[in-house]
Amino acid sequence: MARSLIFLNSVVLLLFGSDLFLVRANRPPAPVNVSVIHLRADSATVSWDVPEGDIIIGFSISQQRQDGQMQRLIREVNTTSRACALWDLEEETDYIIQVQSIGLYGESQPSSRVHFRTLKKSDRFPSNSSNQDDPTVQGLDKSRHLQTGEMIIIVVVLIMWAAVIALFCRQYDIIKDNDSSNSKEKAKPSSERSTPEHHSGGLLRSKFHQSVPSINIIDV
Repeated sequence: MARSLIFLNSVVLLLFGSDLFLVRANRPPAPVNVSVIHLRADSATVSWDVPEGDIIIGFSISQQRQDGQMQRLIREVNTTSRACALWDLEEETDYIIQVQSIGLYGESQPSSRVHFRTLKKSDRFPSNSSNQDDPTVQGLDKSRHLQTGEMIIIVVVLIMWAAVIALFCRQYDIIKDNDSSNSKEKAKPSSERSTPEHHSGGLLRSKFHQSVPSINIIDV
């Protein structure tokens, strides 16, 4: 009996250990190239890369102040984004962040710690010239170009529609003028036909007056 219990415990431990090993083996690798861009007084953007060949369904970001007084966990699934905006930050404050990838079988190990410090509210936003090689910045530039191209296409389409409407209104005015001129031309013969009737009436009246007998009185 004791041997059977020991054997059963060994089997359970072996199965549990194998499942744990498989889960750990299927976990995605930790994100790489974690960096902070678009740094301001109250916000910042975190970007990272994920090694190819792994299925990633989300991310988890651990954010905390360097003095340890405040911690925040940002978790998002069903996304392929490789960047996240951090809001409600305090100015001139040191922060530490770590990023984890979320896969089908769990989360990866945390990435290396990244330290950054927010700016003053009076400070200007630094230029992105130093981050031109950053793939996230390049992606943002591409999206800006796409938005500009879409706006140009919309403006061109609106101008074309305006031209079509103006042409239609012009053609409608021309057709309307032609219809009015045709109606006037049709009205002229009727007025001309009424004129002889008026004259003929006058002639009849003159004949009528001429046919009235005249009486001459001769005094003897």
